[in-house]
Amino acid sequence: MSSSTDGSFRPASRRRAVAVRAVIAIVVLSMAAGCSKDDVPRFAMPKPITSEGHRVLSLWQGSWIAALFVGCIVWGLIIWCVVAYRKRGESTAPQLAFNLPIEVLYTVVPVIFVAVLFYFTARDENAIDKLSANPDVTVEVVGFQWDWQFNYLSSADDASAKTLAQVTGDNAHGAPATLELPAGKTIRFKLVSPDVIHAFWVPQFLFKRDVIPGRENQFELHIDADQAGRTYVGRCTEFCGLNHDQMIFHLKLVDPATYQADLVKMEAALKSGSTS
Repeated sequence: MSSSTDGSFRPASRRRAVAVRAVIAIVVLSMAAGCSKDDVPRFAMPKPITSEGHRVLSLWQGSWIAALFVGCIVWGLIIWCVVAYRKRGESTAPQLAFNLPIEVLYTVVPVIFVAVLFYFTARDENAIDKLSANPDVTVEVVGFQWDWQFNYLSSADDASAKTLAQVTGDNAHGAPATLELPAGKTIRFKLVSPDVIHAFWVPQFLFKRDVIPGRENQFELHIDADQAGRTYVGRCTEFCGLNHDQMIFHLKLVDPATYQADLVKMEAALKSGSTS
């Protein structure tokens, strides 16, 4: 870029700089618009297996893309200033102060970014925390030192719910509990603890919630129908004592017909007094 004798830039140079930045912005936005959902990287997140997990992933990806977009603008402006305003002689560079439009710009734009991020976060949080009237399956998750128990309930209503089946882990002897659930269905989880704070987490849920003594936490997930036949590992993510590292369980996803057949077997086992 050329400059005048007083160190200021000619209008043509400024127009070229603006044109270059505009072209770069158009290219970036065009590439983003042309990307499908599967083309966008997950930014270290595991592949979600629930409808709610896909929502969390979209929010995560959007936040990263917005942050990278802002970062590219900031880095571009820094590089442009380093190149455009580098020292070219012994003359004093023009001094600028009290540029009200620029001060308003770098105040208003961050506020807009934060407001947009807040809106999408609140929207997705409300959707994820929403509970349906009649979930397909209700499971009471009991986290205790240092294992898991899963009670399959007849309904989500605390007053009328009965325990249909029960699975208790024995991690101390290498037999973690297996939580079997039907793919393509909505699952209500009720989290309780008789001792200390635990946390119920399956990485592929992209979601976890604390298991707190004296309080029942609830949430729902709709498992993707194509997950039948897959098994995942769940963990406690709240340090809960000496053998916290043993608190693992298996999540087994099956088709609805298999789930119903296995639930009948688990019900029979509970009635006979033998739970696995």
